[in-house]
Amino acid sequence: MIQSIRDFFRGFLLLELLQGLALTGSYLFRRKLTVRYPEEKAPLSPRFRGLHALRRYPNGEERCIGCKLCEAVCPAQAITIETAQREDGTRRTTRYDIDMTKCIYCGFCEESCPVDSIVETAIYEYHGETRGDLHYTKEMLLAVGDRYEESIARDRAKDSAYR
Repeated sequence: MIQSIRDFFRGFLLLELLQGLALTGSYLFRRKLTVRYPEEKAPLSPRFRGLHALRRYPNGEERCIGCKLCEAVCPAQAITIETAQREDGTRRTTRYDIDMTKCIYCGFCEESCPVDSIVETAIYEYHGETRGDLHYTKEMLLAVGDRYEESIARDRAKDSAYR
């Protein structure tokens, strides 16, 4: 009986509402945690995994040897590779596609690569207007690698102690 009377007055006086308003009011005068994104950037982890890139050797030759380990280890099956023999007897890729809409950015492709060809960069500001825009071909991945090779090499050197 006493409990039901207590519940009635709590509901009538809207105590839960006042407690919620008090909590909201307590946050009103605290320091704001909002990041104004294009002007301000939040700090990134040194091991952040973003846009993929294919790397080249310093002499300009692509690193990928077409072993297909990255394709085999990809849990999302986002990587497609086709290979061919070259005149000198080495195997190289003729097709290397990554569907970024399927990719889960797990980093398995990067870890499985024996020649450090495929890497995930710290670039997170990329988008596609259509689904086809996020289907990266070998040429696109090599272009990303060529453009950001200095930052990729610097990040890999920092992280080398942990590999």
